[in-house]
Amino acid sequence: MYKPFVYGTSVSGENFTDRVNETTRIKKNFSSGINTILISPRRLGKTSLVKKVISELDGKDPVIVFMDIYDCRSAHDFYLRYSQSILKALSIGVTPKDIDPEEILNLPERIAEKKGLHIVVCIDEFQQIGEFSDSLTFQKRLRGVWQHQQRTSYCLFGSKKHMMEKIFHSKRMPFYMFGDTIHLGTIPEADWVSYICSRFNKAGVTISKGHAEDICRRVDCYSSYVQQLAWNVMVNADSIVTDIDIENGLEYLLSQNEPLYIAKIENLSSFQLNFLRAICAGVNSGFTSENVLKKWNLGSKSNVSRIRSALIEKELIDKQGGKLYVSDPVLRFWLTRYLQRM
Repeated sequence: MYKPFVYGTSVSGENFTDRVNETTRIKKNFSSGINTILISPRRLGKTSLVKKVISELDGKDPVIVFMDIYDCRSAHDFYLRYSQSILKALSIGVTPKDIDPEEILNLPERIAEKKGLHIVVCIDEFQQIGEFSDSLTFQKRLRGVWQHQQRTSYCLFGSKKHMMEKIFHSKRMPFYMFGDTIHLGTIPEADWVSYICSRFNKAGVTISKGHAEDICRRVDCYSSYVQQLAWNVMVNADSIVTDIDIENGLEYLLSQNEPLYIAKIENLSSFQLNFLRAICAGVNSGFTSENVLKKWNLGSKSNVSRIRSALIEKELIDKQGGKLYVSDPVLRFWLTRYLQRM
């Protein structure tokens, strides 16, 4: 079935665009046994990228094991998912009777040695291990076993940038310097524009280069949003895309995501909402200055630190180059409107 634009799920085949350099690098990492860490904000296509690499290696060395641990809530859940995924991928019809951590974590290495294989284990939503009870001890166990494996390497990625950075960037954490860390950015606008124009053309709808650029810029080239907005525009346009089609597509995009955004902020304190108001108004630093504290009603200087930490933890804001911002472009646009009405 032909799908002009895909969002909400990982994309593949002709729905996948660009990422040539990243694909090449990850393939070389996989082939050379280098551990790979993918970090980026949500909606930039990490899972799609990994699956793209896997599809291009299908049937070739190395053997790939893919698992998603989003619904794992404990170390026990992880060990069970880990062992089942490995045995299934390698067509071994055995179910572990006991959960012995050392045995489970060494399972791919033992199989690889026995069969003369090179195995890459890809784990999506890896940040979930940070939520486990006594997570630090669990992380130490994983690192302690995995770092000695010669025939097994790992690709670890997840949808919560802050938690992934906490696991892999802190010198105090077990997974510090575990592998090649790739910070995934947005796909260049020029690549998106050619992709959008080709999809509209195939559907029999004319879109100008300027309108395709507008779609990209409205959502800062965030992969999932580009696909979603482009589809909203296409499905409502006549034979030629107009400015009104872009505006209507954006309004529909906001309405589609509004329930998710409301859920994100409904339990925030008035101070936290004021902090978001300030950021949406263009304040990115200097939050402890008397002028900013008073104008935006942020309370005390010590309160600012607590607010900032809480909003980063909730993945509502991010920090880059010493400045704070709302990284999700559509959420930022929605917040600007919503907070003005409150």
